[in-house]
Amino acid sequence: MQPHRPTHLLAASRLTLRTFVAVPLLCLAASIAGAQQAPSDFPMDSMGYLNEELPRMEAAIAARDRSFFHGAMARTVQFSERWGFKAQANPDLAKYPMCTDAVMDYVVVGMCKLNPSGDGCEPGLAQRFDANVQRCRDMAARK
Repeated sequence: MQPHRPTHLLAASRLTLRTFVAVPLLCLAASIAGAQQAPSDFPMDSMGYLNEELPRMEAAIAARDRSFFHGAMARTVQFSERWGFKAQANPDLAKYPMCTDAVMDYVVVGMCKLNPSGDGCEPGLAQRFDANVQRCRDMAARK
């Protein structure tokens, strides 16, 4: 037979246990949320993203796979939101327009390779994209 414990002691011990478990988790979450990426890492991260995406895009174009671009757009939005340049301007990234432009043009350029007469396919877009990718790659290499 177990000894009888008052209900208020059980509730207090549960609260203490929850506190001991929750506080370290909250501290970890706060440190992760508070740890922002250094703006100088943006070119390298952009090139990592594009280096992963571009071969996949080329394969989708070769396969005439339009469905690839839905996922590519979602990944591009996630990347831009992580760095804060999709919906609002991140002033810390102002010195890296070649990288933001390359990331944002990536999906449009791919779609235009599939359908050159499509909406948004302007002359010179692919060349500007290639130039921005190279300038971003150069910037990333300096880090």
